[in-house]
Amino acid sequence: MEVLGIDIGGTGIKGAPVDIASGQLTSERFRLSTPEGARPEEVAQTVRAIVHHFSWHGRIGAAMPVRVRDGIALTASNIDSSWIGTNIEELFSRVTDSVVVTLNDADAAGYAEIHYGAGKGVSGKTLVLTFGTGIGSSLFVGSTLVPNIELGHVRMHNTIAETWAANSARKRENLSWEDWAERLQEYLSYIEFLFDPELIILGGGVSRPKRVKRYIHLLSTSARLAPAHFQNEAGIIGAACAAHSRKT
Repeated sequence: MEVLGIDIGGTGIKGAPVDIASGQLTSERFRLSTPEGARPEEVAQTVRAIVHHFSWHGRIGAAMPVRVRDGIALTASNIDSSWIGTNIEELFSRVTDSVVVTLNDADAAGYAEIHYGAGKGVSGKTLVLTFGTGIGSSLFVGSTLVPNIELGHVRMHNTIAETWAANSARKRENLSWEDWAERLQEYLSYIEFLFDPELIILGGGVSRPKRVKRYIHLLSTSARLAPAHFQNEAGIIGAACAAHSRKT
C-alpha cells in the first residue's frame, strides 16, 4: 500500500508516495517553494499542485511546523500566524478531494524512525530529538505517539533550551564540537530525568555520520543513544506512516 507524504516547511513543500510496508519512496520526491507569507489558502494550493503532480487519489499525510489537535493548528512556527485555529485537515481535504491526516513535523520525523529507522522494535519509551535551527522533539511509547511535546522550549540558563543547545547555537557562537557536546550533555541529562526513555535518537544535520562521530562518544546517558536513520525524507515518510496508522 502507498500513501502520499507531504512535508511543509517555511521555505519549501515537498512530497512523494511512500510504500508503507518498507518506508521507501516509490517516486522521486517533488518540491515546490513555500508561497511568500505561507498563508493557509496559498499553501493549500501548493499542496494541491503536489497532489496533481503525482496524479494522486488516495490517502495523504501532511507534516507541518505546528502543534495539531483534532486537525486544528494550535501554534505556527515559520509560517503565517493565521494558521492558528485553522482546521488543516478540512482545508487540505477540500482542495485535494482526499482524506488528509496532519501532524507536527517533529512527530512525523519520529514516526519514520520508530517504524522504519533507529527506533524500530523498541517496546519502551523513545525520544526523537532533532537539532537544527531549533530542537524538535517527539515521544513514543512503543509505536504509540505522545503528540505535540516541545522539548526545545524547556527552560535552561534563563532561556529556552534550543536557543542554547540547538545546532544553530553551535554555529552562531562558533563552538567546537567538544564545547557543544557539553551543552548537549546537560540538555540530555535534564530531558532524561524528566522522561526516563529507553532510547534517545539524535536527528537533524548533526546525525550525519561524519558529524555524529565527532561528539557522540562524549555523551553519557542511561538511555541508549543512536543517530537518526533518516535525514531529508523523514517528514515525508513519517507523515505517510501516520496517515496510514490513523483509522478514519
